[in-house]
Amino acid sequence: MSDRWCVTRNGVAVALRDVPDLSLDVMSADVVAAVSAGARLGCWSGDGEGRIVAVLVDDAAGELRVARARVGDRYPSLTPSCPQAHLFERELAEQFGPVAVGHPWFKPVRSHARWTPGPDAWGRAADMPIVPGVVETFRVEGEDVHEVAVGPVHAGVIEPGHFRFQCHGEQVFHLEIQLGYQHRGIERAAVGGPHPQTLHQMEAAAGDTTVGHTWAHCLVLEALADVAPPPVAQDLRATMLELERLANHVGDLGALAGDVGFQPTASFNGRLRGDFLNLTAALCGSRLGRGMLRPGGVRFGADEARRRDMTHRLHAARRDVTGSVELLFHTPSVAARFERVGIVRPEEATAAGLVGVARRACGTAVDARHDHPVGAWLQTRVDPAICGEGDVQSRAWVRWLEICDSLELVDRLLARPLDGELRVPMPSLRPDHLAIGLIEGWRGPVLHLGLTGPDGRLTRYKVVDPSFHNWMGLALALRDEQISDFPLCNKSFNLSYCGYDL
Repeated sequence: MSDRWCVTRNGVAVALRDVPDLSLDVMSADVVAAVSAGARLGCWSGDGEGRIVAVLVDDAAGELRVARARVGDRYPSLTPSCPQAHLFERELAEQFGPVAVGHPWFKPVRSHARWTPGPDAWGRAADMPIVPGVVETFRVEGEDVHEVAVGPVHAGVIEPGHFRFQCHGEQVFHLEIQLGYQHRGIERAAVGGPHPQTLHQMEAAAGDTTVGHTWAHCLVLEALADVAPPPVAQDLRATMLELERLANHVGDLGALAGDVGFQPTASFNGRLRGDFLNLTAALCGSRLGRGMLRPGGVRFGADEARRRDMTHRLHAARRDVTGSVELLFHTPSVAARFERVGIVRPEEATAAGLVGVARRACGTAVDARHDHPVGAWLQTRVDPAICGEGDVQSRAWVRWLEICDSLELVDRLLARPLDGELRVPMPSLRPDHLAIGLIEGWRGPVLHLGLTGPDGRLTRYKVVDPSFHNWMGLALALRDEQISDFPLCNKSFNLSYCGYDL
């Protein structure tokens, strides 16, 4: 397979002439073989010119493999042989039209207007109307089986998503998740760019992952322009990324505590999350990290006085968060609700292609900072934090291990000089090239893929948020659980709606 595919690495551009055009049958067979051997499907998407672009992520080798294949209006579905493709194939139909014949559940991902599946796709008569915006849901038939619908409008400040449970009493047989209510067309808007607004749109791809998405976007453009940011900018990017990880993991542990009624950690972590957001604001003026990362480097540095102040505040936050989280994990009533709830088995996580925290909680040591390092991670080793039970407790524990690691990383990064040259000029993008940016955000790997045309402008831009891979993990976690455990399981994944919708 390696002889047929283009082998590249994170943040390295390749000429499109070096990306092989395979037959779709050969490319599909190669994907199945590679996934069976331990790789995962990072992307399966259209290039806007009648081809499918496939990206295989080989974490063990630290490699990215890319190939293309021309596709017509219909093609044999890859999903029955490679379940990781199930959402990619549905998305491909929405965006470019090709129907994956034989897909087990071929329905819209975001209900694009151009979604026009034929009768074979839906399994219904050709004369039955397809109503835009109306999608079918899986149903379990049987005596005493009932259906519970939740959303898309929820009782609280939460993004919209529709959850439909098939239940027998309190037992959940199946959960189907329908998103797409926040689709903004970010990928399509990038075509012809980068435009002046493109960077701001990438910062808002998933608001709680501003740094992760912006860094991945900058990595793509820098590779396509053949430039490297200064070392100080690389250290500042890493600092911002770890502060983003700290704020979200600390907030998630507090929210998990709230879901089981443990108010001490719930209340305290809410305040502590703000401490880490304020540290981010100390670097760039935005608690979410907006306005800091730019192609070619960063906008703001940190002199010695600012670094000393941030280090002092970091140490205080470390002391407080340690006490709060240790109280959470040492409380028996919390353990009784976390342990053996919402289990995803390792083989299920592998088959579904789960990533990030959800995958590491199933015992798989994968982390893009370790497996596909760029920037500061080339000199700073990061070992993946793992826990093997695949339940709520494991997902919470992985977050705590990563909090400890990120506190150490930020402390070390703040000890380095963080002022000096911050940014290099960005030339035009190289024509007819492809580049992939892979950044380990706090949920998991954020993948951006950019292709340029003969004029050096973007002809296709693809964004894959880790939530795109992991929503199926939540559905798996709910099988045979009590429906009352849904809020706890949902928060243990804490996936992004808008990152999925794009």
